[in-house]
Order: sequence, then structure tokens, then C-alpha cells
Amino acid sequence: MDASTVIGLIVAVALIGAAVALGDRPVQFVDVASLLIVLGGTLGVTFIKNPLGRVFSTFAVVRNAFTRTASRPDDLIAELVELARTARRESLLALERRQIRDPFLARAVALAVDGYEPGAIRQMLETETAALVQRHRYGQELLEGMAASAPAFGMIGTLIGLVKMLSTLDEPARIGPAMALAILTTLYGSLIAYLVCLPLAEKLKNRSREEVAARMLVLEGILAIVEGDHPTSVRQKLTAHVPPALRQGAERSAGTEAA
Repeated sequence: MDASTVIGLIVAVALIGAAVALGDRPVQFVDVASLLIVLGGTLGVTFIKNPLGRVFSTFAVVRNAFTRTASRPDDLIAELVELARTARRESLLALERRQIRDPFLARAVALAVDGYEPGAIRQMLETETAALVQRHRYGQELLEGMAASAPAFGMIGTLIGLVKMLSTLDEPARIGPAMALAILTTLYGSLIAYLVCLPLAEKLKNRSREEVAARMLVLEGILAIVEGDHPTSVRQKLTAHVPPALRQGAERSAGTEAA
């Protein structure tokens, strides 16, 4: 579970809810008709713009905003250096006996053990990474499309509310509910767009960058191992790709394993 996403949503909802609760009648901010207009319109447009299968598969990708999927770079470097040590002491075939938790690293090791040339390994792993980026892009675009639609349907709900209000000017008791519908749809549309959809789209974008960076680290490491580089050389090549703080962590992990 990704703590920052959960904490951010909880804090935002709690503080906005507290501000609403401080008023005289918090229930006045609840209007089912307004919510139906915004949610119904946003979801309807989303299904219209995208194939059905892509919508459901993309909603599954949204889970990445709540979970940490990419391995830490320093952990990957430490594991790749240890794999390089094993391959140098024994052989590439010895890597087959290692238990590897990261799925992408496990596939990369399997390709190396099967005897594929470095060029073929690079092509296959880069193709797989490009497909991952495309799937993530679908998720980002879907959420960004929902963020664009929600305020638009909030405005449509406002127009509906104004029409109802103007048609009931001779009945003062019905003006209030119509005005509430007009205003609350705009509020709901803005909350859905700026509190949920856009932050989650940005989170998915960051997750995609992290995962691609981790996969490129694995790619460079496995190619260095296949080419027979010394473990120290492998570590130096890989630490050049990560921030200084993580370099120190990777070096400490490698030193501990060597001891």
C-alpha cells in the first residue's frame, strides 16, 4: 500500500468534510440528483470514448496509484551485483537456482540463462517495457479525460438547475432546491476532477517513470552480467543511474553481502 496516496486522500476528504460540518446544515451539501448528473455523465462519456475492454483494464491499472510496484533501485543494484558475483564464480547457469522476487528481473535472468545474445535480450526487454508504458498511458489518459468531463457535467447540471429555478419563480419553496442543484453539480464536478482524477493520473505518471527506471536498471545490469563484467564494474555502472542517497545504500548493501 502506498502511504502517500492514502494519506493525501484521507487528509483532503477529512479537512473538506470538517469545513462542511462546521456549517449550520451540513446535509445541504448532499444532493443525489447533482451527484447522478456528474457521475452519470462522466462515466457515460468515458465509456463512449474508449473500448469496453480498455476501460476495465485501465481501471485495474489505477490500482498502481495505491500500491508500490517498482522495486527500490538500491535493492535492485545489490541483487544484480550478487548475481554478477554468482555468475563470475560459477556460471550463468547457476543463476537459474536463485530465488528472485522481482518479476522483470526474473525474466531477464531467464533470458540470460537460456543463452540469448545481448542484443536479443535488450530488444525483448525494451519491447516489454514499451508495452507497459503504453498500458500506463491509457490509464493516465482515461483519468485525465474523466477530469475534463466532470467539471463540464457540473456546468451542465448548473444549467439544468437554473432552468428549473427560472421555471418555478412563482413557487418560492421550489427555488431553493433548484439553486442547490445548480451549485452542487459544479462543486461535485470540481471535487471529482481536482481531488480524485487529476491527482491519480499524476500518481500513475510518476509510478510509470519509477517502474521504467527500475526496468532500465535491470536491463543494464543483466547485459553487464551476460558480457562477464566484474561485480564491482556492474555496481559502478548501475549506481551512475540513481541519486547519490540511493548509491550509498546500494554500496552499503553490496559491502554487507560481500562480508
